[in-house]
Amino acid sequence: MSAPLAGVLPVFQTPYLTDESIDAETLEREIDWLFEQGSDGIVLAMVSEVLRLSDPERDQLATLACRFASGKGPVVVSVGAESSRIAEGHARHAEEAGAAALMAIPPVSIAVDEGELSTYYRCLLEVVAIPVVVQDASGYVGRPMSIAFQAQLLDEFGPERVLFKPEASPIGPRLSALRDATGGRARIFEGTGGIALVDSHQRGICGTMPGADLITAIVPLWRALEAGDLATAARLHEPLSALVSLQTGLDGFLAVEKHLLCRQGIFRNEIVRGPRGFVLDEETRREVDRLFDRLQEAISDTRDS
Repeated sequence: MSAPLAGVLPVFQTPYLTDESIDAETLEREIDWLFEQGSDGIVLAMVSEVLRLSDPERDQLATLACRFASGKGPVVVSVGAESSRIAEGHARHAEEAGAAALMAIPPVSIAVDEGELSTYYRCLLEVVAIPVVVQDASGYVGRPMSIAFQAQLLDEFGPERVLFKPEASPIGPRLSALRDATGGRARIFEGTGGIALVDSHQRGICGTMPGADLITAIVPLWRALEAGDLATAARLHEPLSALVSLQTGLDGFLAVEKHLLCRQGIFRNEIVRGPRGFVLDEETRREVDRLFDRLQEAISDTRDS
């Protein structure tokens, strides 16, 4: 049996060629780099632009991610869709491609009640043998899931099959409520890009799923928290939080993360599929660069201390 998912599992960005087709060469470079920086696994999810990919492209991206990560670490593949049938198809494909786990947001075009939501997640859990991360992505889309609903899923399928990534506000108190409602059995990942990582770690999370762009800060921050080195964690967390705070909304994350991946020599362009709700203007770009430089200084200082 494989080890449980835990630690730092960044959500990779999807690189494109100029015609907006998937750039497999750059994707392989990105995934190699993420593992070289100490990532414990990788994730295909919202900031991988899954909602802007066709169904064949989603499966193609899952196949490529599993191939490029083979022998390096586990892959979590987001399979959420507007119907259970489509989600089940992506789930089966991901499992066959070698994914270690799935992740699923609810449908985003309709507000379903929790009876329908239970059927949706139960269908996914019954068509695969690998774990499913229940993603309450209501910070981006949809509406929050109740704590009682999430606890019921865990009671029915067990903590080895059902994991959680709660993103509804207020994140900290809801994270604690889920922990307490499940008697501490829930394995919970935080997904704030690192901005709430210190607080979330104190509430008992098993890992974090940040963006790929700041992996050089997230990995040492996580390791400091795991070691109880709060002084080092604080030195890293302050500039990290300032930078992540500029990434407002899904398109904000996409624009800033691709820019920073280009700055670090991983991506060759900043293409985001449109229409876009956020475009990185020059003044914001300069501020992102200033804060990124400040974060790099903090990383260097912690290495030297």
